[in-house]
Amino acid sequence: MRLAGKTAFITGGNSGIGLATARLFIAEGARVAITGRSQATLDAAAAELGENLLAIQADVTDVAAIEQAVGEAARAFGGLDILFANAGIAGTTPLGQTTLSAFEAIIRTNLTAVFFTVQAAVPHLNDRASVVLNGSVLAVTGAPGWSAYAATKGAVRSMTRVLAAELAPHGIRVNQVSPGAARTTIWDPMAPDAAAMAQLETSLSTAIPLGRLGEAEEVARTVLFLASDDASNVTAAEIMVDGGTTGAPMGAPIYRGRT
Repeated sequence: MRLAGKTAFITGGNSGIGLATARLFIAEGARVAITGRSQATLDAAAAELGENLLAIQADVTDVAAIEQAVGEAARAFGGLDILFANAGIAGTTPLGQTTLSAFEAIIRTNLTAVFFTVQAAVPHLNDRASVVLNGSVLAVTGAPGWSAYAATKGAVRSMTRVLAAELAPHGIRVNQVSPGAARTTIWDPMAPDAAAMAQLETSLSTAIPLGRLGEAEEVARTVLFLASDDASNVTAAEIMVDGGTTGAPMGAPIYRGRT
């Protein structure tokens, strides 16, 4: 098992990519602490994943709460080997239709909270620990209406490199995984039922070279690589898990057959 004896802390680990990663980490031998805002989904994760999971209710935008949660996990596990700063929220912020509070909520959750999560974890990270930040293809695709979200993910790209430089003297690696469109609950506000989701998935897939949405488990496997000793000489790297959306956009179904 690739994470035998390791300990991990995952924010937003009660659903989507975070939960898929917690599930995979435990299967690979790790003990995992997750955070989330919903006690119900935390309880469900704990019931599914068993004694190797520690579920902690905490809002990542509350710095004191995340410091307390990291401390609780470190005390329970005797330190941390892996941090996956995964928690984030989606939301459009179109010009002319966006309030200051809506814009700042995305910034606080997707950027500010990521920095303070890492800051809270650093004193508890063991030697040769791995930090993974969660990004997005929207940092580079220029999707209309997504200014705040894209700005946070672009900032996370820059922060990954800065943190990698800061923590290199301690032997701590910092990397980033950047998913494309993936089948998770992040789409629920835009597609509240199965029919709407099917329509959205068809639309999104036309712009993905591999012609489909990704799966949370596919992102989790990439996080596993970055967290494991298989990536022992990898730091300041970003791995796109996007079906070719950013690297080969002209291979998408919408462009096929055109000259």
